[in-house]
Amino acid sequence: MNVDLNKELPLILKWIQDTVGSATVVIGVSGGKDSSVVAALCVKALGKDKVVGVLMPQNEQSDIDKSYLLVKHLGIKHYVINIGETYEALTKEVAAKTDLSFNLAYTSNTPARIRMMTLYGVGAMLGNSRVVNTCNLSEDYVGYSTKFGDAAGDFSPLSKFTASEVMELGDILGLPYELSHKVPTDGMCGQTDEERFGFTYKQLDDYLRGRATPPQEIVDKIERMHRASLHKLLPMPVYPLGED
Repeated sequence: MNVDLNKELPLILKWIQDTVGSATVVIGVSGGKDSSVVAALCVKALGKDKVVGVLMPQNEQSDIDKSYLLVKHLGIKHYVINIGETYEALTKEVAAKTDLSFNLAYTSNTPARIRMMTLYGVGAMLGNSRVVNTCNLSEDYVGYSTKFGDAAGDFSPLSKFTASEVMELGDILGLPYELSHKVPTDGMCGQTDEERFGFTYKQLDDYLRGRATPPQEIVDKIERMHRASLHKLLPMPVYPLGED
């Protein structure tokens, strides 16, 4: 399957307009391709005055210059809210009040959840706002997002598009190459996404679109990651009181 993104672009823009209405969009700006493309889509659909960017470094962020480049390129209003002290205060309290050991699940997911809480806080103060989700199909399929963190939001323009298609959309929208083609990392462990996956986005995207089948061990890993992360994509199970 090949997606004609030039044909899809006006449909995406119309969908954003219909979905958001008169609300202001709040977006977390990381400087990566996904948030950059989503921000550009929202500006093109709604106008720059209806989009507010929030930069949320955790103390020092080595690539925050990319976030500044995006908000300057798009001309959108933005806030810089450093979550470092909030994370440290929470972690100190957890350490003092529990006998639990910190692990990667805590240190990688907690900042993402603090960031999403921050976006909704900014949105509440703005009033009549919608927080936009910036995940893409490739990341969603293998669970490379944080439940109630970056996987949250009020609407999602990119959840049906692969990582490769997101980059192509960025080119069509005229984003600086260093934003739309930025090598994705989680900003935590010093590895790229692909190094952590054990396969490339091209292999994943070709598999998802049925263009090519990677080696069986990679297919098995992709599907194993997908099964393990379905709880992030499906609605929360609810006890079926009164239902057969």
